[in-house]
Amino acid sequence: MNEFLSFRKMITPVIIQIVFWIGVVGCVIGGFVSLVQGQFEGIFMMLIGPLVVRIYCELIIVAFKLLDTMQKIEQNTAGKATPPAEGQF
Repeated sequence: MNEFLSFRKMITPVIIQIVFWIGVVGCVIGGFVSLVQGQFEGIFMMLIGPLVVRIYCELIIVAFKLLDTMQKIEQNTAGKATPPAEGQF
């Protein structure tokens, strides 16, 4: 609970997964409605829409994984700073 309250544990990746499934359902329903209305684009919405939503969500998750990795690197290198070699600043 302390990690949650101090923002050390991110809940956004879980929320992004929920947004992904809502987006997929929205694309499929929207594509179906378009097909019923006689629009040919509904097929593309049902096939390409979930792929676009997936790519968008993955890009957001990559940003959070980068943050986690950078935090681990910072923890591993804390206190291990080496002084510059002679002649270097």
